[in-house]
Amino acid sequence: MPNSKVIAKSLSEWFATEQGGYVLTREQAYFDHTVGDIFGFNALQMGVHSQDFLRNSRMPLRFTGGNLHGNDVRLICPELPFESASLDLVLMPHVLEFSDNPHQIIREVERVLMPEGNLIISGFNPFSLWGLNRALGRKQGCPWDAHFIGLTRLKDWLALLGFEVVGGRFAAYAPPFRQQKWLDRAAFMENAGDRWWAVSGGIYFLHAIKRVPGMRLIKPKWNEGLVRKLIPASPKLNKGTHKSEADE
Repeated sequence: MPNSKVIAKSLSEWFATEQGGYVLTREQAYFDHTVGDIFGFNALQMGVHSQDFLRNSRMPLRFTGGNLHGNDVRLICPELPFESASLDLVLMPHVLEFSDNPHQIIREVERVLMPEGNLIISGFNPFSLWGLNRALGRKQGCPWDAHFIGLTRLKDWLALLGFEVVGGRFAAYAPPFRQQKWLDRAAFMENAGDRWWAVSGGIYFLHAIKRVPGMRLIKPKWNEGLVRKLIPASPKLNKGTHKSEADE
């Protein structure tokens, strides 16, 4: 069993603890459900390369990107090494909270996403028992040393860049207990949370789509003269000579 007293230095290390595993189970379930219904060719998961949040994606090219060894592509999030409008899906599990410049990261993601491309973000909710624990605690170790970003604030950032929020939810309603036995005893709070205090989950998910103003379907301009030559006109009945079956 992991030692709950050990201070995790990274999100991957924290996910390996009992407390982090409680959150990871809910995050994996949400990503598994959501990415399976998104179609395209290229999907990027930024950060947490130790977890395959794209495992249910049907896209042919799925890869991780980050500044740590083990990622498929080594990069720094505020300067993505991809062409503009080249990706169909980007996942950002807790990327913004551990960055000094979250606005620039979102701008870069908007740049590399295709029109109608999908962005899915997970984050810690500051207005929850988890946010309260961070506010009252010593802010040491992961994830308490992160900058929790409110959902309303994040939605405003996305709207300014032309994203439309199309889905999302809250999860992890139990208090941030360190031991599994206490988390199990608080399991009843999951269903109750969805029903009675839905906005107070410890984590949130946000699914947004990049909208491009003025986009419209481009239809082919047919050469009407050529069309008439290729497609014969329907035969017309000669009223003077046509005989009905009754006349015969």
